[in-house]
Amino acid sequence: MTTSTSGDIVIVGGGVIGLSIAYALAREGLRPILLDRREPGREASWAGAGLIPPIADRTLNDGAPFNPLAALRAWSSRLYPEWSAALQDETGIDPGYRRTGGVDVAWTQREDDALHAAAGQWRAEGIAWERIPPGDYARVEPALNPELSSVYFLPDRAQVRNPRLLAALKAAVVRRGAVLEGHRAVLGFTLDGGRVAAVRTESGEISCGRAIVAAGAWSGGLLELAGVRAPTPPIKGQIVLLHAERPLLRRVVEHGKNYLVPRDDGRILVGATEEDAGFDTRPTAAGARDLLDEAIRLCPALGEAAIETTWAGLRPGSVDGRPYIGIAPEVENLIIAAGHRRAGLQLAPGTAELVVDLVMGRAPRLDLAPFRPDRSPTPEEPAADDAFRS
Repeated sequence: MTTSTSGDIVIVGGGVIGLSIAYALAREGLRPILLDRREPGREASWAGAGLIPPIADRTLNDGAPFNPLAALRAWSSRLYPEWSAALQDETGIDPGYRRTGGVDVAWTQREDDALHAAAGQWRAEGIAWERIPPGDYARVEPALNPELSSVYFLPDRAQVRNPRLLAALKAAVVRRGAVLEGHRAVLGFTLDGGRVAAVRTESGEISCGRAIVAAGAWSGGLLELAGVRAPTPPIKGQIVLLHAERPLLRRVVEHGKNYLVPRDDGRILVGATEEDAGFDTRPTAAGARDLLDEAIRLCPALGEAAIETTWAGLRPGSVDGRPYIGIAPEVENLIIAAGHRRAGLQLAPGTAELVVDLVMGRAPRLDLAPFRPDRSPTPEEPAADDAFRS
């Protein structure tokens, strides 16, 4: 039986972006309805590692083009301590925000050159870092392989425990009167005069004054149903979870696109692959093998750890590496917040606050032109944020 309900704001997608938007709207006194095809928070946001870059003091590179993605990243990092403390106060759930510090490492001269270039951007942004001399790596991370070519220490790298962050967001949203509806798939939209009149679901329509699409890798397909082109191709990422009987690692370790993330309880996340595998989320033996080889090479002591589990998630891509944040072209009451690639957890607070600006009719606190859903990538504007890759 189909039913019809109504809500002033309907959010499609219950990952960290959708939940953060719901939370930010609820803090403004609004009560959105959030829909998810599964249990909210169980797709890419659950599968990520929760890496939070250092808080940058500046977002302009001296003598270089302004990087809008770096500006969004810096703002989100600045918001995270306050958001995490507020969520814990409201819900009693600790999101696991910790400033553990981290190291970026290289094996080859080419990798070292890339880190040297990244360090130039860190310096321009006012981010603290130190290049550690060979033979002194143990001072910042005793588990590191002493044969590494170079090690850069960033004392202000942070992390959140993403399952706990998601749990805290869900609890806070419900406490503030928003509605979460899991296992309610969206089938499309009813349009009327260039506006979304209703969100169509498998159990009926929900009429709305505004719709927000934040459905991760599924966003592009849903937006096509509203006549909007904003591709979000899925990028598969696999992770292996290790569990050690004693602490083996203190800092986040990053090597290119791979990382090791130690948790408080002795667990270590090893990630992550980047694969074009459609919507297949099955972990593979080859993916796990490659990640384990990388982990043990970086930190030989991890060979002692037990393999607890493996999983995979689908990161949402975009046309140029930047997310889509803004009003959909030709649909005046449809907002898009998708395409965050590997950085959804990093960019969630800033993205949510920008969406709230649009909903409340305020001037956005960051220029949204570089994130327009209908943009055309240009060579003059940097698309990716190469300073922090995970």
